[in-house]
Amino acid sequence: MLSSETNIDYKAELNRHLAWFETKLPPRPARFVGWLRKPSSKLIRFPLGILLIIGGIFSILPVLGLWMLPLGLILIAQDIPPLEKPVAQFLGWLERKWIERQRAKGIAIEGPDSTRSNGADSKI
Repeated sequence: MLSSETNIDYKAELNRHLAWFETKLPPRPARFVGWLRKPSSKLIRFPLGILLIIGGIFSILPVLGLWMLPLGLILIAQDIPPLEKPVAQFLGWLERKWIERQRAKGIAIEGPDSTRSNGADSKI
């Protein structure tokens, strides 16, 4: 018997999380990320992801940091199917933490399953 987890389309889930995070970026970086996520940008996305991973490994050097490692993994996960599941799960966790933090701050937000219902409308 197959578990319900095997029926999840992790590629679609990964794309949904990336699209959500893209909405949180300022306009210029959001356009760049949108372009980078297109299938036609694979020749740029994959080498850039590898460079970010290498930079993350050498995070003890100035300018390079550990932040580069997950960013590189997110980029190459779009092209390497075995990475889709763990990266989609990581982004899901990150998205939930972001939403929890925004709600704790009292900021009206739109999450994947919410429609700006954090009590901000009842203050009128």
